[in-house]
Amino acid sequence: MFGKTHTVLLLFFLVPGLLPAEVELAPLFRDGAVLQQGVPVPVWGTAEAWESVTVKFKGQVRTTVTDEHGRWQVRLDSLTASTEPAQLVVAGRNTITVGDVLVGEVWLCSGQSNMLFRVNEGRDAKREIAAADHPLIREFSVKSMIADAPLVTVGGEWQTCSPATVGEFTAVGYFFARDLQARLGVPVGLIKATLGGSPIEGWMSAEALARTANAAAIERRWRGMATDYNVRTARYERELAAWNQARLTAQSSHTPFTAAKPVKAYNDNDRNRPGGLYNGFIHPLEPYALAGFLWYQGEGNTGRASEYAELFQTMIAQWRSDFAQPARPFLFVQLASYDDPKDKSGQSWAWLRAAQAKALDLQNTGMAVAMDLGNPSNIHPTNKQAVGGRLARLALKNVYGLSINDRGPVFASTQREGTVLRLKFANAAGLSLVGDPHVAFAIAGEDRRFVPANAVVSGDTVVVSAVEITAPVAVRFNWVNSSLVTLQNDAGLPAAPFRSDNW
Repeated sequence: MFGKTHTVLLLFFLVPGLLPAEVELAPLFRDGAVLQQGVPVPVWGTAEAWESVTVKFKGQVRTTVTDEHGRWQVRLDSLTASTEPAQLVVAGRNTITVGDVLVGEVWLCSGQSNMLFRVNEGRDAKREIAAADHPLIREFSVKSMIADAPLVTVGGEWQTCSPATVGEFTAVGYFFARDLQARLGVPVGLIKATLGGSPIEGWMSAEALARTANAAAIERRWRGMATDYNVRTARYERELAAWNQARLTAQSSHTPFTAAKPVKAYNDNDRNRPGGLYNGFIHPLEPYALAGFLWYQGEGNTGRASEYAELFQTMIAQWRSDFAQPARPFLFVQLASYDDPKDKSGQSWAWLRAAQAKALDLQNTGMAVAMDLGNPSNIHPTNKQAVGGRLARLALKNVYGLSINDRGPVFASTQREGTVLRLKFANAAGLSLVGDPHVAFAIAGEDRRFVPANAVVSGDTVVVSAVEITAPVAVRFNWVNSSLVTLQNDAGLPAAPFRSDNW
């Protein structure tokens, strides 16, 4: 549906006459790897057709024979977490020894630039890097390409967390892993598969996209992008020149400069290619055993919220199926505050956040609210410590069974009391409001015209009102692109944006 198969690398592994004679392992099985505890662990690779291959790890021995294409896979029995390095040995006509292998919790971290965002770019970077002596935390950074057909291998290597290496780690993933490792006491492996500026349709397979109601619209949009490549390239060059001039002006006047650098037009390798990122970054990792998925993406789809809910839920189901782990936890970050200069409505990010939240209808999903952590003038807020910490809370409670508060107040219902609305919440112990409520709350009557509202906390409820609205029927909270007003509980965790209407 989204392009013909031209990938030579794929053919290399499918045509028997081109197969290598030596045994090869899939890319994640390299020195310093972390294998997942508590579940059967697939180990796979390639060799000569019909070759016998033996895998040894921690006293387990598995032997298999490759198929006619030289592909092989064995499955190790469930492993127990271990901080002691071990060797994974694979033998056929040749022998491969993978050293320094740990067993613990493995999470796939994916999405666009806010997941790619590095520790060395974030808040308190020097202090965080100096303190990052955590040899039981490892990261595999996928070095791949956008592809028009599924690849079977990628570049990359496992890095052990230290002050010398952590600067390049995904910041969200690192702070998540640091909290997990401290509480669980087991190794934590992160697999970073990210690309800035990427839309969700790039992270889904062509087959999954074809099953959605938005398939035809996505195909038309991509074909339009591909045909106007020269126009987009010229626009990029103009925008880049203006960006460089603005940056130099800011430097000469010693003023902060946070404008995002323009994104280059890539034509066939464009990050907007439907399925292109899945083919190049995700497919080669399957079916590595995982604890779960971490996802931070959505900025690349603002303005198309009506598509996102279906695409996001379809992608979650597809990834779980492709990794042969249909119930694996999928934790994601709801978009932070940002005054998008391209959005004149002031609400496109609000609707995208709502589309993200619909994924909570799926089993074993969790959402970290980040509205209060944003920067209205910077699409890349630097406080990734709190983002990673909120994801860790979700995992520690719902995946690992710890007794911990994992979310903020949850909007439950409204009750009309004369000229005011009383809002009721779950998980609202110690409810408090930080910031100007007129910025965050709006109410409407039957005419559906929303106006800014005053809000007063009353126990575990909030009472909202506005002079102009004498018969309120609906309320919205933080239903805007950017607001740093926070409604939080005694754990300091914020409520997600919400609305009581279905207009």
